[in-house]
Amino acid sequence: MAKLYFHYATMNAGKSTMLLQASYNYRERGMRTAIFVAALDDRAGQGRVASRIGLSSDAIPFSEEDDLFEIITGMHNDDPIACVFVDEAQFLAQEQVWQLARVCDRVGAPVMAYGLRTDFQGKLFPGSHELLAIADELREVRTICFCGRKATMVVRMDEEGRVMRHGAQVEVGGNEKYVSLCRRHWEEKMRCD
Repeated sequence: MAKLYFHYATMNAGKSTMLLQASYNYRERGMRTAIFVAALDDRAGQGRVASRIGLSSDAIPFSEEDDLFEIITGMHNDDPIACVFVDEAQFLAQEQVWQLARVCDRVGAPVMAYGLRTDFQGKLFPGSHELLAIADELREVRTICFCGRKATMVVRMDEEGRVMRHGAQVEVGGNEKYVSLCRRHWEEKMRCD
C-alpha cells in the first residue's frame, strides 16, 4: 500500500537535498517521479527545487487552486509515476493534502512531502497542520541550533538583523532572513531581541 510521508524540519535541515536524492534514486532505477514545488517559492527559479549544496531539478509549480489529484492522475495515466515528491509542503492547501492522500489510496503511488512544521511565530502552516493530522508516516529531519541542541523553531530577521515578531505568515526567504533555533533560544529571541 502506498503511503503519504511528511518529512518536516526547520530551515536548513537538508529537506530539499533529501528530496532530490530520493527522486534521483528512483530515476536511476528507471522509475518515473514527479516533483512539485510551491509556485510562490521561486528562490531557485520558477518550477525548480534546489538545495544549498548545489543539487537541483526541474519541478512542477503548484498554487492553492491546483487540483493535485487531477494533475498527478493525468500524468500517471500517460506514463506511470513510481513516486510523487512535494517540496515546500507547508504551502499546500489543506484540501491539497487530502488530494495527495487520494494519490496514495487510489493511484497507488507513494507521496513524499517535505516542509516546515511551523512559521516564525511558532504556528503551524495549514499544509503542515493537515499533513501532521493525516500522513501515514511522520519523519523529523533534524538540524541544530547555535547551542548544539536540536533546532525546532525559526525566527525571521529584518534587514537590520532584528527579530520580527509580527508579519505575514508567508514570506519566502533563506539564510538571509531566517535562523533555526532550539525552543529555548527561540523563546528568548522572541521575548527580548
